[in-house]
Amino acid sequence: MNSRDMQVIGLCRFSYPALGGFQVEHETIAEREAFLYDPQRLEERFRMFEALTLPPLRAQSDPDFTFAVVIGTSFPTAERARLEALLADLPQAVIIERPPKRHRPVMKEILQELRDPRGQPSLQFRMDDDDAVSIRFVERLRETANQLGTVISNNRYVGIDFNQGYVGRIDAKGLRAKPCVETLWTPALAMAVSPHASRGIMNFSHAKLTRVMPVLSMTGEDMYIRGHNDYNDSRQKAGIRPVRVPRVTDEEAQHFKQVFNIDQDHIRALHQR
Repeated sequence: MNSRDMQVIGLCRFSYPALGGFQVEHETIAEREAFLYDPQRLEERFRMFEALTLPPLRAQSDPDFTFAVVIGTSFPTAERARLEALLADLPQAVIIERPPKRHRPVMKEILQELRDPRGQPSLQFRMDDDDAVSIRFVERLRETANQLGTVISNNRYVGIDFNQGYVGRIDAKGLRAKPCVETLWTPALAMAVSPHASRGIMNFSHAKLTRVMPVLSMTGEDMYIRGHNDYNDSRQKAGIRPVRVPRVTDEEAQHFKQVFNIDQDHIRALHQR
């Protein structure tokens, strides 16, 4: 089994108004869409997406992957055009539009449609629209899959957890970041999925993967940035303590440029627009 023959698929929900799939619920789809499509919220999501998520995807050392961005059919027209423009220079990207549906079935449907008939396991990963992965993420994912060849051959699902990275925020002065090692966080968490499996990475609770499949956690290399901002779904409930992240030094900024292709001047320019 050679991971070069495996399809790598990333899935990112960009303000998709799913039924379920959010920690903060709304009574109606209209209320959820009003929250998700609030202009101030969308502006922040676009800014994080452009500053953190896209630069390392454009610079992947292994460019052989698919990146699906899922939006709702009611996504505002002007913002749809803006999203298309941002993704125009990322040939791996495809925008997938769906009406509001139950979260897990629609993500399962999308991943099944994206899979091609190679007869090999697919390597799937999920990202929020404010997260980032290392520019070596796809390369390291394939390397790790090769090391796990026998395990992947004998299991329907196998988790691959790159657990070292950062919590990050952006503002008008640039990037703030705090190093961390956290098991089973969604950025840089992937899954090898058998070609005969009916479910995909979005059909499992990421925090509970070890209950239902073998999982290998890999540390020692910075592989992700988990974005924090005012509209994180996980931070909308009462009593959530703020995460304090220091401003990066000039030396650290060089590290983020080399590892994530994230540029301080670009972040500042986005806030000045």
